Amino acid sequence: MKKSFIKLLSIALLSIIIFSSLAGCSNESASQSTNPSTSEDKAKDKIKIGLSIDDLRLERWQHDRDIFKKRAEELGAEVLVQSANGDDQTQLSQSENLISQGIDVLVVIPHNGAAIAPVVEQAHKAGIKVLAYDRLITNADVDYYISFDNVRVGELQAEGILKKVNKGNFFLLGGSPTDNNAKLFRKGQMNVLQPLIDKGDIKIVGDQWAKDWLPEEALKIMENALTANDNNIDAVVASNDSTAGGAIQALAAQNLDGKVAISGQDADLAACQRIVEGTQTMTVYKPIQKLATKAAELAVAMAKGEEIETSATVNNGKIDVKSILLTPIAVTKENIDETVIKDGFHKKEDVYKNVK
Repeated sequence: MKKSFIKLLSIALLSIIIFSSLAGCSNESASQSTNPSTSEDKAKDKIKIGLSIDDLRLERWQHDRDIFKKRAEELGAEVLVQSANGDDQTQLSQSENLISQGIDVLVVIPHNGAAIAPVVEQAHKAGIKVLAYDRLITNADVDYYISFDNVRVGELQAEGILKKVNKGNFFLLGGSPTDNNAKLFRKGQMNVLQPLIDKGDIKIVGDQWAKDWLPEEALKIMENALTANDNNIDAVVASNDSTAGGAIQALAAQNLDGKVAISGQDADLAACQRIVEGTQTMTVYKPIQKLATKAAELAVAMAKGEEIETSATVNNGKIDVKSILLTPIAVTKENIDETVIKDGFHKKEDVYKNVK
């Protein structure tokens, strides 16, 4: 009897132990299912933005990247950055890679607005929204576009030149033929120049486009233009500071730097130095702080599905893209202190370092 009782008691205790163990596992399992780890939760909740940049070798885009990234991170987002170094296929591949990493929004500074268009459809299939930054993506269902009024940029360039020279031989030095902005700059330039061309006050003695905005391309173009015109060029309407720099190098070789009026754009440090030195007439300052900050805020709002107010639409060949267009500023020797330097875009000592 004693043996039988002990056996029954042992069985009962074993059952209790097994039941308790199972209950504990059940509670732990329930706890895990209802309370996932904080790190996993945060990873799922954190907004992830992909930033595909044309070419970080250019000073301009380094500013944009740093400001955009800083503001996005302040808003709690993670930013994954890729630079295509001016190559269409690389930018396509990098953008596809960003999409595969589970980003919420893809922000693209396109090298070629047409070539990158297929990425928009791929992003949308993955449930990812696309923001075209500074340069428009053409022939695609882009969600939003943020930039400056680029036609106005071209107008400011031509107006700046005409304040110095309003008659004579003008050379048009365009940017990259694959960049939609370069075409908008030219449209603005011609809005201002055409009436004087029609009057016969201005003669266009050359019109060429610099591949990838490269200064070395602009240098070769300008050298050939000076040779073809026996150095008889009064003004160069250059569409950005890189091309202006290349052209000024060619002018300097003929002792014409500072004698030929020349425009630019982006307010690069080297260009600002040339302006105060007198070899470049003007640049167009596009307050990058405002653009990059606003773009980061827009990207985060897109990720959250928030309602977004836009100020304009820009047709990209397929749709009218909802757009935010900021105002550019003409910069000359006379107002450089009140614009570029006052904004903290460049330090005064850096801009004037070569001025004695």
